[in-house]
Amino acid sequence: MKGSKFSFFILNFLLLFFISGCNSSGSLSSEDNESKHKEICPKCNMELPSSNIHTAKLQVQDKSYNFDDIGCLVLWSKDKEINMDEAEVFTNDTHRYIKASKAYFVFNEKTPMNYGFAAYELQKENSIKIDEVKLRMLRGEHMANPKIRKQILGH
Repeated sequence: MKGSKFSFFILNFLLLFFISGCNSSGSLSSEDNESKHKEICPKCNMELPSSNIHTAKLQVQDKSYNFDDIGCLVLWSKDKEINMDEAEVFTNDTHRYIKASKAYFVFNEKTPMNYGFAAYELQKENSIKIDEVKLRMLRGEHMANPKIRKQILGH
């Protein structure tokens, strides 16, 4: 008799737990709503930073693609055989999007995918242009490559 009362109690408890769990799923917190609207990089499937720092974007026909790192944009456009002449990058100095062709890139900065290329609107010492960034990315000459990283950092 004691065993059946205990089983009855456990069964009712689990039923109550299940029902209350179903009722709470109808309301979403603001944090849940924010995560549903986060943008994902089409190359690496990582979430784009809310600050836009190091991000890039490309408009192809009627669709806009956003990337967490300029390196992802370069590799993705190569994979998809898409011209990236109209690409825009978010600059570290002026904090706005500009055409990638007008940006100056500094190598050896911390970026989301560790490629190391950071965009600036104003020219900096030892900066390179987008054509050089593309060339280096396609050759594997970026900070995510352990050999290059060791060569640049010296350890």
